[in-house]
Amino acid sequence: MTKKAQTPAVQNGNTDPNTLQLHKDPAQTDAAQIAAMALGSVAANAMTARTFAKGTFGTLDVTECVMTLKQRVDTTHDGNLKHAETTLTAQAAALDAIFNEMARRAALNMGEYLEATERYMRLALKAQGQCRATLETLAGIKNPPVIFAKQANIAHGPQQVNNDSFPSSTRIRAHARKRGTTPDELLEGPQHGSTNMDDRAATTPTRGHPAVETLEPIHWPRKPRRKSGGGA
Repeated sequence: MTKKAQTPAVQNGNTDPNTLQLHKDPAQTDAAQIAAMALGSVAANAMTARTFAKGTFGTLDVTECVMTLKQRVDTTHDGNLKHAETTLTAQAAALDAIFNEMARRAALNMGEYLEATERYMRLALKAQGQCRATLETLAGIKNPPVIFAKQANIAHGPQQVNNDSFPSSTRIRAHARKRGTTPDELLEGPQHGSTNMDDRAATTPTRGHPAVETLEPIHWPRKPRRKSGGGA
């Protein structure tokens, strides 16, 4: 037995609310336009939303559902996220209502029906977790996080990159060549005016031979000689 379709919630000029009306595109054939609509995301999700909304709002006009969802998608593409914020805010409120109802039922069964209490409490905590996640998503849309990315030097082949904030061995060698010395050269010789390794630090004269005390004799135990295995 075929179920009779319910009266649509909003009346319009369409005679059949279950018939999807398309605007003719001269650049496409009818078959190509129908295939593009059927394989697209807007029409398929509009049909799914229409099916789930039927129990609450009755039979909605399929053409109006597709056009409404298409306008929301275009608004999102333009960078307007007000509808997304509205949806998340409303869903968070609905999830909070589910949490309170499940928690209330858990409290009513507490003390007598522990199994029912546990099931209702689990459903309540699941709704609470989904509500928190929804609010976190909403906060991320309103205040997106700032990402600080470090500089990445990626080279395909031989390439030398000198960053001013980090010293490199190439810069040290170039600076040493400019001064006429190498980093590991001792600062000795008459060209530096000193025979010390570093003429910047003052040295204190000391005695050539410090006093050395005589060590006490150490008496080691005498080891017995090993006897040979052969006869005398």
